[in-house]
Amino acid sequence: MFKLIHYRNRCIGCNACVEIAYHRWRMSKKDGKAVLLGAIEKKGIYQVQLTEDELPENEQALEACPVKVIQIVR
Repeated sequence: MFKLIHYRNRCIGCNACVEIAYHRWRMSKKDGKAVLLGAIEKKGIYQVQLTEDELPENEQALEACPVKVIQIVR
């Protein structure tokens, strides 16, 4: 299993993660930032377990993020 981490407070809402990995990401209508679906929040940091099937598209989302607020821990 892999852990996907999102530092949401630093997100600029560019929508790249949503375009690449729609099954795991959405844009918030409230503040225009990305939302990591199924994540648990702790001190402003959102985390969720990824399956191996979800890994490639979320790695692409990580690379596409211009402010580097997405991290994957193996």
